[in-house]
Amino acid sequence: MASHQSLPENLILVNREPNGIAFVTINRPKSLNSLTRPMIIDLAKAFKALSQDESVRVIILSGSGRAFCSGVDLTAAEDVFKGDVKDVETDTVAQMERCRKPIIGAINGFAVTAGFEIALACDIIVAAKGAKFVDTHARFGIFPSWGLSQKLSRIIGANKAREVSLTATPLTAELGERLGFVNHVVEEGELLKKAREIAEAIAKNNQDLVLRYKAVINDGLKLDLGHALALEKSIYLIVIFRRGVMTITVE
Repeated sequence: MASHQSLPENLILVNREPNGIAFVTINRPKSLNSLTRPMIIDLAKAFKALSQDESVRVIILSGSGRAFCSGVDLTAAEDVFKGDVKDVETDTVAQMERCRKPIIGAINGFAVTAGFEIALACDIIVAAKGAKFVDTHARFGIFPSWGLSQKLSRIIGANKAREVSLTATPLTAELGERLGFVNHVVEEGELLKKAREIAEAIAKNNQDLVLRYKAVINDGLKLDLGHALALEKSIYLIVIFRRGVMTITVE
């Protein structure tokens, strides 16, 4: 039987299933899942806890209602931005980046600014047809702090990223898929089904290798190719040493 945990006010829902799949849901649909400071803190805590939970193999992140996340709640923006930006314990994106488990983003409706940055912190993205990713930093005069200015250009190319960010023009799910940002675009009714399908495929694999593989890909992206290849080789040697003899089982 799946276990359910609701964080304060039920605005961040966490559901662990016995098959190793955990669901994190941003649950403030009447406000298009806009984020308050307590929600940001609770999201960070949720990802940290799931990263440490050995029963969890993969995480699916979604938003309830008509949007994934419409960004920071502007009525509470002062409270959000006066928070300690150096405190990684309460930083949602920092905890997502530190999370050992693969994170699948199931994106519907809008992912705006902070929502866009949270989507960028996912390892795999499934988007509903018509979903839009929007960077409004330039429109509202707020400088990015969750990586949008650096990550997007590395995924979709510098010229397209400049256009998306400097014009605040939506990046559609369909274009995002063509540019390699979105893995799959599906009908909205199939969104969680497709995310679960990917999660189940991951959960069936060797857990130790999945964790190491995610880490080496993500860590390697921060390096030039030569150092990234050296990183892969060093981890390979650690794995071989710890196992003594490497055995590959093909089912």
